[in-house]
Amino acid sequence: MKILGIGSNYVSDLKDLEEKKKAKKFIFSKPESSLAVNCDVVYPSDITNELIYEIELVIKIGKEGKNITKETANSYISEIAVGIDYTATDLLNDARETKHPWDFAKGFDGAAPISSFKSIAEYPNLDDINFDLKINGEEKQRSNTAYMINDFADIIVFISKYMTLQPGDLIFTGTPALGKGEIFKGDHLQCSINDELLLDFKMI
Repeated sequence: MKILGIGSNYVSDLKDLEEKKKAKKFIFSKPESSLAVNCDVVYPSDITNELIYEIELVIKIGKEGKNITKETANSYISEIAVGIDYTATDLLNDARETKHPWDFAKGFDGAAPISSFKSIAEYPNLDDINFDLKINGEEKQRSNTAYMINDFADIIVFISKYMTLQPGDLIFTGTPALGKGEIFKGDHLQCSINDELLLDFKMI
């Protein structure tokens, strides 16, 4: 199973979409051991002093594909979940300075909390899905897939040029343009899709 993500994939103003689409796509990966499925997450204080959260919709691939076309790309999605892409920012900054890979900054244990998955059939319009994050009861992030620079199909087409996508592969599809920030031990996170609470956990 591959866990992949795309960086900088949302705008806060729709008028910026066309210009942003011209930018190069940036794909990163996380190991399977980073997953935490519907459970509390241990704050990794032994490796980082600055942990940043980003809520993201996560799509699951349902069938194998290579060089997938835009027209057929969404048919490769079987399910959708909501998750958090955690980044140990201090480790990331060190990696950037030394031009080393980001693996430890993005792929530590617990770096990818996700909810259980729901069938794609429950989301008939993939261009109109709301999702949001509350921390300790306060809304921190909210957006809609209409604000994606690269929609689900674009991401699938791009990745499949380089990698064969296989059943069970997961893709984190980007975070809202505003609201990401630092998380702390003891914080309570609640993530919803279309106002349905799907992920509810604490940093312990």
